[in-house]
Amino acid sequence: MNNPEEKLIVALDYSCWEDAEKLVKMIPEAKYFKVGLELYLASKGSAVRKLRELGKEVFLDLKFHDIPNTVAKACCQATTQGATIFNIHASGGREMMSKAVQATKETSEKQGIPRPLLIAVTVLTSFDEDGFKEIGMNNIEQSVINFVRLAEEIGIDGVVASPKEVKIIRENCQPGFKIICPGVRPVWAATNDQKRITTPGKAISLGADYLVVGRPITSAADPRKAALKVLEEIKEAK
Repeated sequence: MNNPEEKLIVALDYSCWEDAEKLVKMIPEAKYFKVGLELYLASKGSAVRKLRELGKEVFLDLKFHDIPNTVAKACCQATTQGATIFNIHASGGREMMSKAVQATKETSEKQGIPRPLLIAVTVLTSFDEDGFKEIGMNNIEQSVINFVRLAEEIGIDGVVASPKEVKIIRENCQPGFKIICPGVRPVWAATNDQKRITTPGKAISLGADYLVVGRPITSAADPRKAALKVLEEIKEAK
């Protein structure tokens, strides 16, 4: 996966499909797009299908977190709907993640379709240590390592994690384990509500496989120009 286009995921954080579609068509160079809670609900779930019809790959970012049976059934739906990648919360625990792995594998085999990447969310990038302590948790880095080890052991394909934790994750997992990084902000973009962030080039250099970039592109005066700048930074990263 050496092409920059294989590493950038543009976040479509829109309240209607029409606005999202306009952005997608504006950036033909982008291959992967993220559909989160807002757009998924606003489009009544059709955003995934419509992106696939446009020839795009979809990261379905709904972060499933519930009892194991409920999450397993949701994974069946995400697989059937055509997500290329989708995620669950690692904090759901061993049984929930194991059921998710099994459901995803069995559904793809039954449907005769490619198995999507199943990714576990570690610690949201909106958290800093103070916010983490407020919910009764301590040490973000150690928590991330614990989640990574458990997820890899169970058979999860990779994790969503802050760029700040990429180096330590790479030191604690096998080379093929995928890392998706939100909280990526070029130096020319605002940080917004993200806390643990870094630049696209730095994240790739540390070992990230995919970068999720939203507002620096979607809120730019010229979204295509902004996307091309991010792609160039990814290309130049070593």
